[in-house]
Amino acid sequence: MKTASRARRLALQCLSCLDVQGDKVRDLVDSFLSDSEETPETLSTARALLEAAWKDRPVCDEFLARHARNWELSRLALVDRNILRLAVSELRAGTTPLRVVITEALKLAEEFCTADSPRFVNGVLDAVAKQIAGMNTDEHR
Repeated sequence: MKTASRARRLALQCLSCLDVQGDKVRDLVDSFLSDSEETPETLSTARALLEAAWKDRPVCDEFLARHARNWELSRLALVDRNILRLAVSELRAGTTPLRVVITEALKLAEEFCTADSPRFVNGVLDAVAKQIAGMNTDEHR
């Protein structure tokens, strides 16, 4: 598994923990990352992804609420919700190609979620990506 994929996997696990317990478990999350025996590059990438997604959570949730039709965020499965947050944060950052972000999110959904999750994640992220692309086009006008 490539460094970025491993980093996303770790970031997802930590983001899910923070989603349940909040910032009070920050030390446990840091210990989990340190104990993972990953390379310094993978850990650095995981921490950056985690921090961006956690900080960006309110904005990411606005995108998700708009595009996860017929679903309240609080009712989404914990891991699905955090895969989506992680991906939306990356899409917003614009540093990773959109197809890579979506493909990586689908891999996480296949590994950690139900059989229906990849299709759901793909549909939501496709809609979010189109909105973000439209916003970026509007900025360049």
